[in-house]
Amino acid sequence: MESDPTSGNLERENFFYILGDDRVLRSKSPEIFSSMMKKVGVKGTYEPFVVKPGKIDEAVREIRIQNVTGANVTTPFKEAVIPYLDELSEGAIIIGSINTIVQKGDKLKGYNTNAIGFMDALNEAAFDTAGKSALVFGTGGAARAVVFILNWIHVKPIFVTGRSQKNIGLIVNQIGGEARSLNALTDQVLPVNLVVNATSVSSPDEAPDLAELVNRLQLPNCELVIDLNYGRSRNFWQDMAQSKGIRFMDGLSSLANQAKRTFALWTGVEVKPELVLTLIQNSTLVP
Repeated sequence: MESDPTSGNLERENFFYILGDDRVLRSKSPEIFSSMMKKVGVKGTYEPFVVKPGKIDEAVREIRIQNVTGANVTTPFKEAVIPYLDELSEGAIIIGSINTIVQKGDKLKGYNTNAIGFMDALNEAAFDTAGKSALVFGTGGAARAVVFILNWIHVKPIFVTGRSQKNIGLIVNQIGGEARSLNALTDQVLPVNLVVNATSVSSPDEAPDLAELVNRLQLPNCELVIDLNYGRSRNFWQDMAQSKGIRFMDGLSSLANQAKRTFALWTGVEVKPELVLTLIQNSTLVP
């Protein structure tokens, strides 16, 4: 899955971008991928590319003109960029969003390495998915990727919850899972083995109502709580897990593994996730 690497990019000078709004200027990705290239001997540069609202088509046209080897795509353009690409991987078609672009000849192909990176993280955590069930918080691109990969590895049932019933319905109808109302979660014992936070919220200050709800969840069978965010000084997902004696994992492992997968797609070079994780942890920029 998502393993169609580009070869022959070791000797040429490569150009990589990260496409996004103003937040890409604070992204760790240029530092991380530049260090990765240096470590494995890939020539090239990796730079942020600020895309103005409604101008993703111009950004993609610039990628074509400059013969860029590849690019990362961040929020809010993971879905909006799709119509301007020539091809999508099978996973990206189902998920409906991409985070990686690879230029192959005169074609641009979109991939979603969020999903496979999450699966890699589950494997690293030695979480046996056989016969297990999950509860996923979130309705955006990250949640879609998580539900897709959990469905693909036969986790069942997968309960999907969030603030938007409409977006929950879209995930369930297009990818899989069962819809659950956020407000009704605390009214029942939840027979799930895995809880995943695929929202952008982890601090009580960001969403005190969600923090209170999460703290009240009844999870007698839960074995692992994963928060796809990382680096938060206060984290109510972690607090909930610790209070209930449940193992907790933040999003660093998923991030390292998706970066590893993206780099392989661009260059054909396989790097160890431990190297990527070290580069992320040594990065001096804010997420």
